[in-house]
This record gives sequence, C-alpha cells and structure tokens, in this order.
Amino acid sequence: MSELELHQQLERRIPAGPLGLIVMPSARELGDKVNEYLVSFRREYHNIVEKDPAFEGYQKDDYRMDAECVRFGTGEGKATIRESCRGKDIYIITDVMNHSLTYRMNGFTNHYSPDDHFQDLKRIIAAINGKAERINVIMPFLYEGRQHKRSGRESLDASMMLKELEDLGISNFITFDAHDPRIQNVAPLSGFDNFISPYQFLRVIMHCYPDIVLDKDHFVVISPDEGALDRAVYFASVINADTGMFYKRRDYAHVVNGKNPIVAHEFLGSDLEGKDVIIMDDMISSGGSILDTAKQLKAMHANHVFLCTTFGLFTDGLGRFDKAYADGVFDCCITTNLTWQPAELLSRPWFQVADMSKYLATIIDFFNHNASIASATTPTNKIHELLAKYNRHEASELESRELEETEF
Repeated sequence: MSELELHQQLERRIPAGPLGLIVMPSARELGDKVNEYLVSFRREYHNIVEKDPAFEGYQKDDYRMDAECVRFGTGEGKATIRESCRGKDIYIITDVMNHSLTYRMNGFTNHYSPDDHFQDLKRIIAAINGKAERINVIMPFLYEGRQHKRSGRESLDASMMLKELEDLGISNFITFDAHDPRIQNVAPLSGFDNFISPYQFLRVIMHCYPDIVLDKDHFVVISPDEGALDRAVYFASVINADTGMFYKRRDYAHVVNGKNPIVAHEFLGSDLEGKDVIIMDDMISSGGSILDTAKQLKAMHANHVFLCTTFGLFTDGLGRFDKAYADGVFDCCITTNLTWQPAELLSRPWFQVADMSKYLATIIDFFNHNASIASATTPTNKIHELLAKYNRHEASELESRELEETEF
C-alpha cells in the first residue's frame, strides 16, 4: 500500500481533537521539521470537507503552540502556555539529552541535565491544567531508560518517571528504541509505543554505498551485546542476512562510573572474512564498547563496518571516533536526529544522519486519527519493498529527495 493510500485512509476517521504541537526548546530542530511535514500532509493528502465541524482547525499553516519554560534567578522554573488547550489533542516533543541549553542560577551558568528537561516537561503538562482532550508525550530517548531494573539497593528511575507521567494524566507515551520496553508494565493502562529505525538505516546505507550486496553470503548484522540481540536478529531476518553477537565479560569485583567495567568482548558467529557488517545498538554513549567491537570485526577481516545506533550521544567527545576512522576501524557511523546533534558532529566525514522527522510526523498524524500503526511498529513490508527495488539494480532511482522521505 502506497503512502498516499495510507494517508487517504485517515480521511474516513475523525480526529481525536484539533492537533496541537508543543515543541520543547530541547527538540526545536526536530519539532520544526515535524511541523512542516504535518502541514504538508494535510494540504497534499487529506481532502477534508472544510465545513465539517468534526474537522475544525484540521488544516493549518502551523500546529506549534506558543509555550515557554522560564527560570528565575534562583534556578526555579515555571511553564506558560499562551493559547487555549481546551479540547485539543496535544503532542509534546522533548529531548532529554540536549545538554547545549543553559540557564542562569545565582550568577552561574548551568547546562540542562536530563533531570532539568524532565522537570520542564512536567511543568508544561501542569500548565495544560487538564483542559486538553488528550496529552501525548513524545520522548525519543527514554529518560533514565538504562536504570530500568534493580540490582541491590538501587532506585528504579525509569519506572518512577513513567508512573509520574501517568499520574499527571498523559494518554500516550511515544519513544524510540527503548533500552527495555518492558518498562511499560509500570503503567499498563496507558498507551506506550516503542518504535525502531532499521528502515531508515538501510536507506542511508543503500544511498552511500550502492555496491553493497545485502544477502547472507555477503552481509552480517552484529549485536554488540546480549541486550541488542533482538533488534539485530529482526533486521537480519528481514534482509535475509546472517547474525553474529558479542558478549561482554565484566569485572564484577569493581564498579567504575556506576557500572562493572568490561574486561573483553567475545564473539559468537560465523566467519566474517570479506563480508560487510553492520553493528546495531540503541545508543552510542562514550563509544568505547562499539569501537572495540568494530576493531575486533576488522581484525577478523570484515570488509565494511557500519555503526548504526538510534542515539548518538558521544559523551566523551569525538576524538576517539576520529582516530578510529583514521585507523580504518569503521567506515561509517549512522545515527538518527531524534536527539540533538552538534555542528562538529554533522561535519565529520564518517558521520551520516538518518532523518526521522517525516516518520515521526506520520506517527503523530495516525495517532491523531486513532488509526492503526501496526505497519510503523514493524515496517517489514517497506523494508522488503526497498530491498526488491535495490536488488533489481534500481538503487540509482533512490535519489536524495526520495531518501529523505520515510514511508510506512
């Protein structure tokens, strides 16, 4: 089914309410692109009767609402929404990992932490004051997602976060590539949707490396640890490739920066000589683990090594990636634009962006109509269609304009 046919299905469904988009400052660039796509969708695809009261405010030039979070000199904050929220279906987009924003407190300049972003999100929800038809939170990087289980006397921060949002009255929580999606068990009666991005990664690889052969004899999908195995197996199965896995041997006698240090990465899989490999994971934090994995793959005589992660955080800077690229450890690193990306990252020759803005805009459009998003949750058919075109040597037809699009 084409993208046009999918969007035409929405014409037969009444929206849950007039669409309102609150873009937090942390997600400004992503939110602006999402807004542009939503405006485009409802002009090009949806032929809604303008006089139908059920579709009041359906086609607009801008769905972003005028909202602001400010800080007092003490560091305390407040949220203000300058237009009515009554009866609207509101989507709040926030990026809790954007550390580029700052605020003044007692004469000092502080950078926003994930905790600061989460507090501002709660302030916005409180400012809506229960007047909206629905409140939907879009948090691509799951706040405290890595603290999802308890080992000894530890806090359960991710559970506390989701429980707080449920108590504040949100209807749906939308995230991407959650570290452990089972966190939704905390709030079983609230909507929780976790989306993945292998389709976008595949498009970028096809565009940048048109000579890649995607089959089990030439391509291997690697999981860098046990936690990423599910997504690697899914991707490999869809493109009919082989799968390999590393497991981390840790030193459980010591704790460094809150975790047990990794002693070595051990590989489980078939011979990799001459094959192209893709390492799939949910995030790059410092990058040490994924670069060590890539180094071992090159030592096994792998051909191209692609690093594909949903979130590129690069918490220890880009220096080690520059050196690893210069040493031939990997060929390309692909991350999505779901979290903030500094200009110096975008300028690196080894870096490519998988743009998720159209995908996210389509998700919002379908949610607003209460339409099924099954094809978005597991886009297997779209990956098969893309592979069929690619394997018919039609990769040249995947021009830059088409590759920027994201379809179901």
